Amino acid sequence: MVQEFVIEGGRMVTLEDFFDEIGRVLIPGKDWGRNLDAFDDILCGWLDTPAEGFTIRWQNSANARKMLGYPETVRQLEIRLSRCHPTNRKNVRRDLENARAQRGPVVFDWLIEIIRDHGEGGRSAEDKVHLVLD
Repeated sequence: MVQEFVIEGGRMVTLEDFFDEIGRVLIPGKDWGRNLDAFDDILCGWLDTPAEGFTIRWQNSANARKMLGYPETVRQLEIRLSRCHPTNRKNVRRDLENARAQRGPVVFDWLIEIIRDHGEGGRSAEDKVHLVLD
């Protein structure tokens, strides 16, 4: 039987809250990078997630979708712009401009894309991560 991990969207106001929830539920007590790349690594099996695959059940995902929308995306892109390599600033500025105009993907979409990339039909489908949005 595939293990299921339940994350609570009602606890998520920021991307950092999502990272807190992932740490609490998927890899309790483990140190990790608390960034999108490190989250992707967790889904690959880094830090001992089940090698046979697993399900992430995202409860109250509608709340998370709302809270991790454009305002949070703008905030995250402003942080990214302040830290990114100079050669990437043009791309981040473009993404930030789009987010301010409420165009393009939001933080919630980034997370869904990362998770689905590790499931059926994804780039890393061999990880067998299944997502259920409740």
